[in-house]
Amino acid sequence: MARDDRAAPAGRRRGASPLLAVSALLLIVLFAGLGTWQVFRLQWKLDLIARVEARVHAAPAPLPSRTSWAGITPESDEYRRVTLHGTYLYDLTTPVQALTEEGSGYWLLTPLCTTEGIVLVNRGFIPAELGARTRYTPQRATVNPCAGSGGNAADVTGLLRTSERNGAFTRTNDPAANRWYTRDVAAIAAARGIEAAPFFVDAAARQNPPDSPDQPAGGLTVVKFPNSHLVYAFTWYALALMVAGAWWWVARSRGEEHEHDERHD
Repeated sequence: MARDDRAAPAGRRRGASPLLAVSALLLIVLFAGLGTWQVFRLQWKLDLIARVEARVHAAPAPLPSRTSWAGITPESDEYRRVTLHGTYLYDLTTPVQALTEEGSGYWLLTPLCTTEGIVLVNRGFIPAELGARTRYTPQRATVNPCAGSGGNAADVTGLLRTSERNGAFTRTNDPAANRWYTRDVAAIAAARGIEAAPFFVDAAARQNPPDSPDQPAGGLTVVKFPNSHLVYAFTWYALALMVAGAWWWVARSRGEEHEHDERHD
């Protein structure tokens, strides 16, 4: 009877091993799969950075024709250098809150009347102390705002940018209060009563004509992509190895306990 009493705990220990083995295997497969996915993400990110670098340093091209606007996407056109020619509608400028290397303040997004249509141009940054929200009160356009646009014509070189959307940690735009936190082209165009291109252009430095109000600082676009995929891949692979090592240690310990029990039976 004594031998049967001692065999029961050993049997229970041996019975638990398959469950632990299956759990460990699932974790190893999961962690290794996540690591491999990060490797693929790393390759995608490196390709994206290479494409954007090529666009940023390429010679500027004319603004895409209106017929191609609907096909513009972040993957194919974001940060492409373009040139524009037209007349600004300064009264319809929208200040968007910004945090730059110059400090906190506002981007000034102003409609530019071109031969292809209206394009919102980020003329640049002005500091918060200039009171952009009170200087640029919300206005709505007339039926045909470009028909009576005055001022000097402007030649602009800049980076084509796709419309921004609210993120998880971004405050929601409040058009009625003239509080803007993202450069949402569709929302800004609707608030100003204009039909505009589905993208905007970040003007380069020294692109403002002499009659431009405030002379905002252009050329502050940050072209930088976080790339921690390699670190994440190493982390997931390390976790897979840790689980494998822990399982090997548990299995080895249980085997030694079982051998010890058999020698004393």
